[in-house]
Amino acid sequence: MVKATAGADAPERCAQAFTVAAMAIAAGAEVSLWLTGEASWFALEGRAEAFALPHSAPLAELRDAVLAGGRVVLCTQCATRRGISSEDLLPAVVVAGAAAFVEEVLAEGTQALVY
Repeated sequence: MVKATAGADAPERCAQAFTVAAMAIAAGAEVSLWLTGEASWFALEGRAEAFALPHSAPLAELRDAVLAGGRVVLCTQCATRRGISSEDLLPAVVVAGAAAFVEEVLAEGTQALVY
C-alpha cells in the first residue's frame, strides 16, 4: 500500500509516491495507491496530466500504470472536503474510507509506505 498525502504542494513527495507504486507493480507486487490530502486531485481527469516535475516520469503515466495493474483509492473525507464527487473521478478510481484503509493496511503481508 502506498499512501500519497501530497500533491502539487509538495511535488517531489507526490511524484515519489506515484513512482514507488508504479515500480512495485512492475516488480509484481499487489498495489493500492491511496490518494489523500492534496493528492486527491489526481483522481480527476487532467490533473495528473497538468503536473510536471523535472527529471520525473510523467505523473499521468505512473497513475495509469497503477490503474492498469493495481488500484487507486480516493479517501472519502478528502474527496468530500474538496467537493469531489464520484461523478468527477476517473472511471477506475474507487472511493473508500478509514475502515477500508485500516482493513487493508492490517492485512497479513501488507507493507504501507506513506509519502
